Amino acid sequence: MSAFSTLTASALPFDKPGKFYRGNLHGHTTNSDGVWSTDEYIRQYRQNGYDFVAITDHFMKRFDYPITDTRQYRDEHFTTLLGAELHHGDVQLGGVWHILAVGLPIDFAPYDENETTADVIKRALDANAFVAVPHPNGNSLTIEDFMSVAPVHAVECFNGKSNASADRGYSGHYIDTLCRMGQRIGILAVDDLHKLDGLNDFMSGWVHVKAPELTPTALLDALKAGHYYASTGAQLHSVEMIDHEKLVVECSPAQKIIVGTNRQGVMRENGHHLTHAEFDISKTTSPYLRVTVIDQYGRRAWTNPIWLD
Repeated sequence: MSAFSTLTASALPFDKPGKFYRGNLHGHTTNSDGVWSTDEYIRQYRQNGYDFVAITDHFMKRFDYPITDTRQYRDEHFTTLLGAELHHGDVQLGGVWHILAVGLPIDFAPYDENETTADVIKRALDANAFVAVPHPNGNSLTIEDFMSVAPVHAVECFNGKSNASADRGYSGHYIDTLCRMGQRIGILAVDDLHKLDGLNDFMSGWVHVKAPELTPTALLDALKAGHYYASTGAQLHSVEMIDHEKLVVECSPAQKIIVGTNRQGVMRENGHHLTHAEFDISKTTSPYLRVTVIDQYGRRAWTNPIWLD
């Protein structure tokens, strides 16, 4: 998998024009295997303070290849992105591929039997979608799986359904391994909402996207540029790199502020109600850094990897 996104230090969203919009990029309705109708899905997220959602029903023959049409729900205060969870080809340890594609056209064509998984991903990219690998820990993906397909924009670091159903929601080890291999991928947190069997997946993970306006085009452009951060409840107010000498983090009250590198060791501030930390990065030899904030309830926020070239 070659680099697709160029997530350099300038991709940090905090100084970009516009404002942060909160959204869920992965979830399912009764059009595939979810419990909520499209109306109920939109109502629930809207009334709970979200600015946008992407419904990503399973794009499979048994569901008649749905691209759930949510365009009627768009207005100046709330918008939607069209998308789907694509399934074509098998992963190394068994099971079908899952590929998250957000920003697909409503008429995205079903799979051709001669297509490979990489072909389907490329077709989604060519349709201007934002493409990610969902729940890699939940699906026991291997690094060879990642390397076998076309490049993507992001990988889910947290998936609410996998967390609620199997305690396999976190996939940070994949992020670190891919980054150490030089792969410039973004980091997502999502619900993967199904509401099956009382699973507590609703409002469990989301992204804050910095965009100049609340429109599908502006949100997709910001996602592809890496102008967002992921969260399960903690908030990042600012992450600023000063002259490649210092990294300054402002956040909601936290117990840990961590700066990860390509080595086992990390830079870390521990305390109670931390809202500010400064890190000397002048001597780091890591090609990238990534910030994680953890609060007293275990809720997290993650920056995308900050590449230092």
